[in-house]
Amino acid sequence: MGKYKLIILIGFVFLLGKASAQDPHFSQFFSSPLTLNPAFTGKFFGTYRIAGNYRNQWPTINNAFTTTTGSIDFHILQKNIPSNDTWGVGFAGYNDNSSNGAVKFNYASVSTAYHKGLDEDGNHQLGVGFQVTYANMLINTAQLKFEDQLTNAGFTGVTSEVFNNATLQSNYVDVNAGILYNGSSNDRNNFYFGISLYHINRPRQQFTGAVYNLNPRATLNAGGYFALSANTTLHISALQMFQGGASETMLGGAFQFTADPDATKPTSFFAGSWIRLNDALIPYLGLEYDDFRLGMSYDYNTSSLKTASLNRGGIELSLIYVRRPSTDKPLNCPKF
Repeated sequence: MGKYKLIILIGFVFLLGKASAQDPHFSQFFSSPLTLNPAFTGKFFGTYRIAGNYRNQWPTINNAFTTTTGSIDFHILQKNIPSNDTWGVGFAGYNDNSSNGAVKFNYASVSTAYHKGLDEDGNHQLGVGFQVTYANMLINTAQLKFEDQLTNAGFTGVTSEVFNNATLQSNYVDVNAGILYNGSSNDRNNFYFGISLYHINRPRQQFTGAVYNLNPRATLNAGGYFALSANTTLHISALQMFQGGASETMLGGAFQFTADPDATKPTSFFAGSWIRLNDALIPYLGLEYDDFRLGMSYDYNTSSLKTASLNRGGIELSLIYVRRPSTDKPLNCPKF
C-alpha cells in the first residue's frame, strides 16, 4: 500500500502545482509585474523598481498555501538607445509553500524587455520581453502525514510508510515571453494591453519515475487610468489566463484620491475592488506616499467552496518602491 499512497501523494502535489503553486497566483496581479508578463520589465518611470508580494491562502488553515515574491528591475544603456525607447533588465525570486512547509517551490528568474517608442515623445511604446527561470521543488517527507497516523487526538500515530526522512526534489529551466503595448494621450491618462506565454518549453518535473510536463500558460491583461477630476483618478484592469484546460478571469478597478495633486510626488489613497469570476470578491485598499505604494486585499470566497472556507479566502499584501526623479517630466506608465 505504501507505493500506491506515494503515487497518490505525488499526483495530488502535481494537481496543486497545476492549479496554483506552479504559477504565481496573486489577486493583486498588477503589483507583481515580473510574474505577470516579462514585457513589464523596465516599464516604469524612474531609475529602478523594487516589488514585494505576500499571499496567505485560506489563513484559517495553518500555512495551507503561502506565497512570497520579490523583484527588482531597472533601465540600462539609456544613453546608447533612442530617447523614446526603454530597455529594462530584471531579477525576481518566488517562493510557494504548501502543506505547512512540506511542499516547497522556489524560483529564480532573470528577464529583459525592450520598449520601442512609436512616437517622438515615447508616449506610445511597444515592448517585447523574455524571461528565463530556474525552478526547484522540494517535498520534505518528514513533514508528510498519512491516514494511518490519524487518531482521536490528530495525526499522532506512527505511519508504516518508510522514507528515511528523504527529501524528494525536482528542478527545471523555464522559458517565458510576452509583448506589451502602452500609450497615453495626455499627462493624466494611460492605457495598456499585454499578452504573455509561460512554460513555452513545457519543462518536465520528475519524481520517483513519474514524469509531468507543465502546460503552457497564456495570459492576457489590459488596463488604464483616467482622470475624473483634479484629485480623483479611476484605475481599471482585467486579466484572463488559460492553462491546461483551466481558465481564470479577473476584472475590477480602484479610485485614487490625491491629497495634493500639485505636488511633485503627491500622496494618494486608493479604494476599490476586483472580482475573480465564479470564485471571489476582492476588496482593495492602497496608499501611495513619496516613492512607495502599499496595497492590501482580501479574497471573500463566493464559489461552492464557501461552505468549507466560511467565505474566507486569502489575505494579500504588496509593496512597490520606484525611485523616481523629481525634476524630469513624468512618463505615464501602467499602474494597475
